[in-house]
Amino acid sequence: MPHFKRAARLAVASLIAGVAAAAPARAGDISPRDLVLLDRLTWGATASSVAHLQSLGTERWLQEQLHPGNEPLPEAAKTQVETMADVHRPLVEIATAFDTQGKTANQIPDAELKKAAQQAFQQGMNDRGRQAQARSILRALYAPDQLRDRMTWFWFNHFNIHQYKSNLRVMVGHFRDLLAATLHHPAMLRYLDNADNAAGHINENYAREIMELHTMGVGSGYTQADVEALAKILTGVGIDLNPEAPKLKPEWQPLLVRQGAFEFNPARHDFSDKVFLGHTIKGRGFAEVDEALDLIARNPATAKHVCEKLATYFAGDNPPPALVEHMAQTFQSSDGDIAAVLATMVHAPEFVATLKPGAKFKDPVSYVYSAVRLAYDRKVILNTGPIQNWLNRLSEGLYNHATPDGYALNAAAWDGPGQMMLRFEIARQIGSGSAGLFKPDGPTAVEQPAFPLLQNALYFTALRQTLSPATLAALDQAVSPQDWNALFLSSPEFMR
Repeated sequence: MPHFKRAARLAVASLIAGVAAAAPARAGDISPRDLVLLDRLTWGATASSVAHLQSLGTERWLQEQLHPGNEPLPEAAKTQVETMADVHRPLVEIATAFDTQGKTANQIPDAELKKAAQQAFQQGMNDRGRQAQARSILRALYAPDQLRDRMTWFWFNHFNIHQYKSNLRVMVGHFRDLLAATLHHPAMLRYLDNADNAAGHINENYAREIMELHTMGVGSGYTQADVEALAKILTGVGIDLNPEAPKLKPEWQPLLVRQGAFEFNPARHDFSDKVFLGHTIKGRGFAEVDEALDLIARNPATAKHVCEKLATYFAGDNPPPALVEHMAQTFQSSDGDIAAVLATMVHAPEFVATLKPGAKFKDPVSYVYSAVRLAYDRKVILNTGPIQNWLNRLSEGLYNHATPDGYALNAAAWDGPGQMMLRFEIARQIGSGSAGLFKPDGPTAVEQPAFPLLQNALYFTALRQTLSPATLAALDQAVSPQDWNALFLSSPEFMR
């Protein structure tokens, strides 16, 4: 298609040449800096979010995002969530039911019936996975607490688990709490094999990833001996779906810890004394885990590692060292208070200096979410399936990263030619019509009429001023609203 080729040439040329500096907005309009701030801290600026920021003022809006209340989703989004299976059911009940269903299917003697039961089991598991993704997408598109939702994605990616099915939503709080919450989650313990970690049969996988990925980072000074010590500390930390507690020696019974599917079983624990990060930890049960988490969370290396990732996520590749240092100081002085760290970040002059159009390249999740939000604003989509498919095609499917390191945060992972061609295709799909977003799932569902509105008041009062002459010239050549939409969503400015 001619406009598709023009979009490709335009995007590639502008990415090489760089984005032109934004012209000042007209009096009364949102400033270019505030527009970029809004785009960075949310899943994409919309006409309604700009109006909300302007009504509050920048500082009050920031405080609202840093310390959010519990405002609900719009009714149309909330209704979709409420109709999903198991949405309010405890995780341990869901896991137990599927565990029983799987075992029952495998025990069926008839081959055909067994195959059908196994397929039903897999279908049920896949359905729950898609529903978890749908809930995440609906929150990202419509939640008033946008910064908290961006942080939810960040933490899920930081503590990455393949097909992590959970509604854990923690942002305002302390890093130590996040670390403990992920340690108690059955998905983490199963994914990184700590459910198999027991005295006499040590498994170091989870201990190593805690040190390397979740906290201190590679090259921060910990040793293999520290990994081994932490693995021993974590023995007995695992999963138990049985409703009855395990039978234990009388002296071990007070040490048993059970919370839902999580279990610390003292019969599987190594009670020897350990030396971890230069500290002697007496063998005494689960209290060792709490002591070790305190040591890790308060280590200066953890502050630097976590803050560098946060700065990269919000400020862009190679964040200024001074910005990371300011954030790390707050991390340590506040005992890992994430809201305080983010407040330090957004007010730091080094971060403010990055608030210019074109300074940060969008990863696939940010690109797709921002495109859908701008196109439809408060009009709630009825089918998240197309978005799930787009993210999978762009190699950043939700809860779908197979290794524990999480998706890359730097532009180089996402700005290659293959990625760009896929984005141009998705831009055409979003720009040409509803793309199935307003067709409810189901064989008899009727698609509601909807068309993306990108040439709106926000475009004419603010976004247009951020476009380079080359982009404006290309948009002027559009032969239809669909053509214009595809060109705009394919532009290098919208990619950033």
